[in-house]
Amino acid sequence: MAKGPLPTALPPLPPLAAVRCFEAAARHLSFTRAADELAMTQAAVSYQIKVLEERLGVPLFLRGPRGVSLSEAGRRLEPAVTSAFADLREAFAAIGGERGGTLTLSVVNSFAAHWLLPRLGGFGRAHPEIAVRLEVSPELVDFARRDVDVAIRMGQGDWPGLARHRIMDVAFTPILSAELLAASRPLRTPADLLDLPLIDPVDPWWGQWFAAAGVEAPALAARRGLWVESQTLAARAALSDQGVAILSPEFFADELARGALVQPFPLLHAPGSAYYLVYPPARRRAPRVAAFREWVLREAAETPAVQAVVGAPPDWSPAAALSSDAAAPDRPSSDPSAADPPASKPPV
Repeated sequence: MAKGPLPTALPPLPPLAAVRCFEAAARHLSFTRAADELAMTQAAVSYQIKVLEERLGVPLFLRGPRGVSLSEAGRRLEPAVTSAFADLREAFAAIGGERGGTLTLSVVNSFAAHWLLPRLGGFGRAHPEIAVRLEVSPELVDFARRDVDVAIRMGQGDWPGLARHRIMDVAFTPILSAELLAASRPLRTPADLLDLPLIDPVDPWWGQWFAAAGVEAPALAARRGLWVESQTLAARAALSDQGVAILSPEFFADELARGALVQPFPLLHAPGSAYYLVYPPARRRAPRVAAFREWVLREAAETPAVQAVVGAPPDWSPAAALSSDAAAPDRPSSDPSAADPPASKPPV
């Protein structure tokens, strides 16, 4: 029997060290950052990429006075190389027995303190083999440079190169102490709040909420008041009768239930942002990441959805026992030198 033609042999792969340097440099668009990640010198990375370019006979990077960029050949090669290394990392992680170990989680302050921590014991009971290291920070995580497995951040979900899962929507409303409410003249309309001290009056959420309520409040940035850095601090200030804070009712459900804090109006403003679980796609099947993802999304699904009231309801009478489920992000540090409030919250 005649045999068919033998398949054409593929050319041998270039040196793996050179390919590895290309993948890191293409991801960072920087030989220096690639060298830092790979624990090499910048000259060594540059040499390995030169070896690869000579092997292929085409330039992979364009060198310029302000750094490097991928050439046409580099842009064609980068997706396949990045995908291959992602698959390798995932395979080694799965074979390496990462079912236990430590899950490092970066979370913004108020979400960590008021939503995640009260529930986190449930994750520990479900996965006793996984320890959790919680980092509280408003900064976005550079997963390529930080030893962080997953993060929870607020925004529109537009983080290129990251897997993301929506946890809950953002909504907020004014809240004050029962004592301050009792000591003040009756709050019959949202505009009456302007007669009280506002905690963090430069917070852009105040302007958004008043606009949704149909109230003109153009002088918020000029008001004197206490400026704070998180919902936790704003709530503490409200509990001590220092003014009205703009908060997430869900984060302070206990204080609202016992009457220490009061939500005077039913309007919850939802600006369209949400909390997301984010991580590099290569980690999607790492056992401890998958375990946390499944747990946190299940917890979120069991949390009542935000019921945001759009526009001013016809009856604005205060309801001292009223509380609604919502989720609102941390606020940035206030700058007393700022003449005008920012237009929107940063994606922390």
